[in-house]
Amino acid sequence: MKAVEALFPVFFVLFLGLLARKRQWITFAQNEGAKKLVFTILFPLLVYKVLVTSELKSTFLIQIIYMDIIWLIVLFIGFKLTSFTGKKFAHISPYLLVTCEGGNVALPLYISIVGAAHAVNIVTFDVAGILINFGVLPILVTKKVVGQVEWKELLKKIFTSSFMVSVIGGVFMNLTGLHKMIMDMGLESTFNSTMELVITPITGIILFTLGYELKFEKEMLSSLLRLAIVRLVLCSIIIGLFYVIFPALVSEKVFEIAILLYFMCPTGFPVPLQVQALVTCEDDESYMSAFISLFLVVALIAYTIITIFVA
Repeated sequence: MKAVEALFPVFFVLFLGLLARKRQWITFAQNEGAKKLVFTILFPLLVYKVLVTSELKSTFLIQIIYMDIIWLIVLFIGFKLTSFTGKKFAHISPYLLVTCEGGNVALPLYISIVGAAHAVNIVTFDVAGILINFGVLPILVTKKVVGQVEWKELLKKIFTSSFMVSVIGGVFMNLTGLHKMIMDMGLESTFNSTMELVITPITGIILFTLGYELKFEKEMLSSLLRLAIVRLVLCSIIIGLFYVIFPALVSEKVFEIAILLYFMCPTGFPVPLQVQALVTCEDDESYMSAFISLFLVVALIAYTIITIFVA
């Protein structure tokens, strides 16, 4: 029942987005504007809020480094397997293999199982994903489109992006105790209510835009399924490696649930925005949206199995 309660709203909002496109209630430009609002302003604030209020464990940095190395290997494998996953979408498909959507899919599902006190387990994985999405991907996409990288300008763009500022700021304010000091001045209630107002629309807007772009064309179905198989295999290997490299962490049931759920979730929502420069037609947009939507179903199945047999 919890699975239905958690994910029925997800698919309902996806349906609203799909209906908005079919009925032409929302234009393509308006949908793109909504995505930019979320990923440029609202979502970075969510990342900051979670980082600044979570208890950062000693293994925080180690896990981030491990995950970033893993995602780079996955991306490399993705480029090597484009002949299997399909040539038509080979320019964008490898990028859909890296990162998972924690903040808007894994985190609410995870919290519904173990409680908000353990949210940092998902956040840690997401920080690694943010570094990939807003650090590595812009470099690779720029190199692909322009042919060369102006490192000074690119690094400036990366480190002044709202996401990177939110990550660096959140970790700094947390570890130095500045956030706690400010909250102890009687501002905690104001901070929480402000963040709640900002964060609440995020999931709905993102899911609406995904639904708007959702189209399952017959010609892309074979490629979608092949890419899904590759992602499932690679993510299963990542989970297995956690049992080998971090046995002490995995021995904690709440952490085990985190890795089992997180790596069955869709590609990080910022990925389509980051590879926008590589998009050549509406079919590319539909392909990315369909792949993410497909893994929302995978997340639902994983959540149900974990709730029944693990949690």
